[in-house]
Amino acid sequence: MYILITYDINTTSLNGQKRLRKVAKICINYGQRVQNSVFECKVNESQYRELQHKLVKVIDQKVDSLRFYRLGDNYDKKVKHIGAKETYKVEEPMIL
Repeated sequence: MYILITYDINTTSLNGQKRLRKVAKICINYGQRVQNSVFECKVNESQYRELQHKLVKVIDQKVDSLRFYRLGDNYDKKVKHIGAKETYKVEEPMIL
């Protein structure tokens, strides 16, 4: 399934800046960054639960927020991209 993860981490402290970096690193392991605090990920149900668990352990729920959107399998029909930062299709091979 495809999911969209968005987050808002309070970075007014050094601790908040560390949390921001940790959240981004975790998300990179599961998908691609499409905007500064937005990731598209292709995961199965257990990976989805694992990802949520890892992120919840990092954030401070009093000042930070996470959002998870399930896009399902018909992802291409639900997302329209306009502008810079072309994305790649996660399920297709990447040639460097």
